[in-house]
Amino acid sequence: MPTIPAQPGGQALVPPGRPPAAPSTRRSAFAEGVDRARAAATTEPGRLRIIGAVLAILVVAFGAVTAWQTSERAAAADDVLHRSQPLSSGAADIYRSLADANTAASSAFLAGGQETAASRNRYEKDIRTAAAGLVTAAANAESGSASEETVARLNTLLPEYKGLIERARTYNRQGYPVGGAYLRYANEKMQKEMLPAAEDLYTKENQRLRADYADATPYPWAAIALGVLALAALGWAQHRTYRRTNRVLNHGLVAATAATTVVLLWLVVGHSVARSGLDESYDHGIRSLNVLHEARIASLKARGSENLSLVARGAETVTVDGQTYDAYYYDFDQDMSVLGKGLGEARRLADDRAGTTPVEAAEGNMTVWKQRHGAARAEDENGNFQQALDKVIGAKDSTGACFDGVDSNLAKAIDHEQYEFRQSAGDGRDALSGLAVGAAVLAVLGAAGALAGIGRRLSEYR
Repeated sequence: MPTIPAQPGGQALVPPGRPPAAPSTRRSAFAEGVDRARAAATTEPGRLRIIGAVLAILVVAFGAVTAWQTSERAAAADDVLHRSQPLSSGAADIYRSLADANTAASSAFLAGGQETAASRNRYEKDIRTAAAGLVTAAANAESGSASEETVARLNTLLPEYKGLIERARTYNRQGYPVGGAYLRYANEKMQKEMLPAAEDLYTKENQRLRADYADATPYPWAAIALGVLALAALGWAQHRTYRRTNRVLNHGLVAATAATTVVLLWLVVGHSVARSGLDESYDHGIRSLNVLHEARIASLKARGSENLSLVARGAETVTVDGQTYDAYYYDFDQDMSVLGKGLGEARRLADDRAGTTPVEAAEGNMTVWKQRHGAARAEDENGNFQQALDKVIGAKDSTGACFDGVDSNLAKAIDHEQYEFRQSAGDGRDALSGLAVGAAVLAVLGAAGALAGIGRRLSEYR
């Protein structure tokens, strides 16, 4: 055949009548792999390898998701027990300490030059407690958060309040009436700035506590669904093996099924117990504590108003619905109403005699307090200031003794509910102990068992 000359540019001419050759294409490695897998899946050994891989992946995924979800819930439960609830109680203690310091200061002012060491020590102790609580709150507040701003504001206001109280005490000892004005100014700063800020801090810490409960209590549905899917796949694989071999048991698959079942049961039962304990800690601990803290604060505010009514001696008034009242007597009535409702709710929430008894005792103290306060108010309104003073801060049959009874009984009730909270929350947290690690280990063993069981079948084809 004659040689076909090339055209200029080096391209050879195609002989007449011959079609041009198609350019050669090379398949990708992925496409070739898919073809090999498809071809392998048409044989029993290939299908067994695919089944083994899928079973191992399902069991390992189940263990991994279980470990992840239970770890998150266990951490949240631990935060409830050791972080958010103590911080919430700490915020309530800050509020209570500030209110009690204000009450102690007004009591000391009424005593005049005969201020007792006990009254002074109580005031100083409350101020130290509040300051220490603010340090703890500042250390646990997130940088730039609203809680951090509130703590900083209270840290600024506390020295200002102390300065006003010291001025009031100094002028009072010297017999200057201006001391009463300084005390009222200090009380106004406490009631309108410090206590609202402390209440805001308490509210924020309670929100953090509820968020931790919300993270700790939901069921781990993703892990449960994967566990059910893994068990279904293992059951199908064993049924398939039985139909092809007439062998009832495949030891590897049985071991994988047993490991998966143990993890799934442990997950469901453990989380149910944890959820029950945490729910109980909230229903019979946190709810009661919130009510008791509010009742105790109301009693402190009522006592402060009662004292300041004698300090002001009618200088402060308030108009409500067209009628004018002594401002502090009006505040006292409002606070005692809150106290009564709080004690009734606390008694309803208490689930045992240890919780009910101190609340009932506080209700009895409150009843006597209101009676004695009525007598003291009548003396004050009739111009008998000294007799009214004796009925409020006197050594015998005074309203101060009733207030102390209310406060001490509420403290006992709070201690009891705090103990119940720790017991229930601790039981809930402990129910999740070891579950994450146990799930991971059993999942690895289950996957190994599934691979071993499929490998046993594969060996029959060699």
